Amino acid sequence: MFEGLTHWVIEWAESPYAVWALFFLSVAESSFFPIPPDVLLVPLVLSNPDQGLWLAGVTTAGSVIGGVIGYCIGFFGGRPILERFFSWVTIRKVKDQFDRYGGWAVGVAGFTPIPYKVFTVASGVFSFRVFTFVLASFIGRGGRFFLVATAIQLFGEKMLGLMEQYYIGSSIVLVVLVVAVGWAFHVLRQRGLS
Repeated sequence: MFEGLTHWVIEWAESPYAVWALFFLSVAESSFFPIPPDVLLVPLVLSNPDQGLWLAGVTTAGSVIGGVIGYCIGFFGGRPILERFFSWVTIRKVKDQFDRYGGWAVGVAGFTPIPYKVFTVASGVFSFRVFTFVLASFIGRGGRFFLVATAIQLFGEKMLGLMEQYYIGSSIVLVVLVVAVGWAFHVLRQRGLS
């Protein structure tokens, strides 16, 4: 099923409405659609390298707007679903952790292959601070899409093989680094050094 959807998305790269398709794909993926916008962003940047940063901006804007839609889905309809499957004590513990680390979680999920839509909906369910959510989304999603577009602009098709080979590994390293830096700041704050 996903292979068929992926091919359908890639076919939009040759359409005169390709930029709109990229925007709407980015909106949909951040709230419910399973195919990431990179699938359309990459062929569009390959065929229009001078438009790479513009396309990354369109993708980022659409993705953050879709993230806000996912937030609204969680805010207005997610809590009853959680309460049906989990105890209030469990939900409260998860909410406390989300309040504490939510910005980091949203930013990391936005940058890595972790399903970002899960974090957009969870942010709404737990009424996470909207400003922090949007800021973390811009940083995470923007970082990812501008990095992809710039790499494709600079290295073209050679970059595709490298991205496929090292994307997950480099994403794991990034998550570990972000967690380590966050933990270091937490320790420094606890000791009154920051």
